[in-house]
Amino acid sequence: MITIIFTRPELFWFMLGLGLFLLELVMPGFIIFFFGLGAWVTALVCLIGHPEVNLQIIIFAITSVITLIALRRIIQRKFFYSKGTLSADVEDEFTGKEALATSDFGGMKHGKVEFKGTTWTAESVTEISEGQRVIIIEKDSFKLIVEPKK
Repeated sequence: MITIIFTRPELFWFMLGLGLFLLELVMPGFIIFFFGLGAWVTALVCLIGHPEVNLQIIIFAITSVITLIALRRIIQRKFFYSKGTLSADVEDEFTGKEALATSDFGGMKHGKVEFKGTTWTAESVTEISEGQRVIIIEKDSFKLIVEPKK
């Protein structure tokens, strides 16, 4: 089996591309995917013609870099969140929801609230007592801005 892959360059490039696609699933960054595309383009070229090894490597390198430069941002915008959309979705998950104060805080003093089973740093302009229910009005990085529940 291994000798067949190395004697047939189109199989080698196809298997390399498949391995790179699978590697992309476990490694973040969305870059390895394009090298997988380059390997598959090289496999297609090897299937159609019979280029020398050096030309195969050049085809692989050029198609990988070109697809990376040309398609990465387009695909990310299409399939992944943009910064603005992600921020709005995260805000919607928190804003207007109820949390429980686990410490006294307010004014200039920070405190803690529990929301969805996680303890968060919180601040409020009004005094909040431990055990009091609060409403989240804003999320600022890892800090929740809250107000007392009315």
